[in-house]
Amino acid sequence: MTKMRRTYALSIFPLLYLTLLTAVPEQAFGRDRSAEVPQYASAERYGGGWACDRGYREANGACIAVKVPANAYATDVSYGPGWECNWGYQEVDETCVAIEVPPNAYLTASGIGRWTCERGYRPVGEACVSIEVPVNGYLTGDSYGTGWKCDRGYRENKAACIAVKVPANGYLTDTSNGSGWKCDRGYRADKNTCVAIKVPANGYLTDADYGAGWKCERGYREASGACVALKIPENAHLDYSGNDWECNEPYRKRQGKCARL
Repeated sequence: MTKMRRTYALSIFPLLYLTLLTAVPEQAFGRDRSAEVPQYASAERYGGGWACDRGYREANGACIAVKVPANAYATDVSYGPGWECNWGYQEVDETCVAIEVPPNAYLTASGIGRWTCERGYRPVGEACVSIEVPVNGYLTGDSYGTGWKCDRGYRENKAACIAVKVPANGYLTDTSNGSGWKCDRGYRADKNTCVAIKVPANGYLTDADYGAGWKCERGYREASGACVALKIPENAHLDYSGNDWECNEPYRKRQGKCARL
């Protein structure tokens, strides 16, 4: 019987210990977590620790109030001053001052530090000045250049738009580049006129802006402004261009003929 009592006492001891352990306040073990979280802070949900509430930041284990200037609001970030200026204000010497927007301008979408001139105006220093559009011109949305372009049929000349003089056998092109006109097919520019391209017999027009403006038909070659028939020697054939010849294999060109090596 004595042995049974001793066994019972040993088995019930761990249960009594756990009961006493849970009943003893955490303060008795020096683990009062509520005492670890300072005023104006909240315990982290995961991983232990704590974080200062919005509008406060940690300093030497405590949470002190962030001094938010007028026209600003507190932020949740741990870096920087802990506040940012309201829309339409910018930081100057730890204060928030209103952004001065000149006439004919508006704040950028961010509302921080910059403004943009309205259409028809451009920035000059800290002001927006009107863009002077000449007669026969129109406003563009470009922030660079003059801010305007000439209408079709006109070209820029200093600060004005002058009419493009299109010669006979010519047509208008994009007036922002070049002369503002080009010659019709079969003509090419010669100073301020369009002159006809003279295509020799057995030749045809090309669309290239360079060269003579024409090429010889297949089987002919250019010679002194004319197209002359090719004389193809024995054991030869027209090359890929059609305007010259080359020897058949295994022949090679020698003095205008095809000879074996």
